[in-house]
Amino acid sequence: MIVFQAFILLFVAAGGTAVVFTRDATSQAIVVSFYGLLLGIMFFVFQAPDVALSQIVVGAMALPLMIMLALARIRKQNRKRQQ
Repeated sequence: MIVFQAFILLFVAAGGTAVVFTRDATSQAIVVSFYGLLLGIMFFVFQAPDVALSQIVVGAMALPLMIMLALARIRKQNRKRQQ
C-alpha cells in the first residue's frame, strides 16, 4: 500500500507541474481536470473517500467547466469587438 501511495504522490506532483507548464488556456483547463481527478484518487488512496468525492465533483468537473465557459464568453466578446 505504501508503494501505491508513493506512486500516486509522484503522479500528483507531475500533474501539478503539467498544469503550471501548460500555456494554452483550453489545454490548461483539460489538464486541470485531469489533475483534479488525480487529487481525488490520492484522497481515496489515503482513506478519505468523502473528500475524494468532493474533489472529483469540484476539481475534475465544476472548475474546468467554469473555465471553459469563461473562455468561451471572452472569445465571443472579442469576436464582437472585432466586427
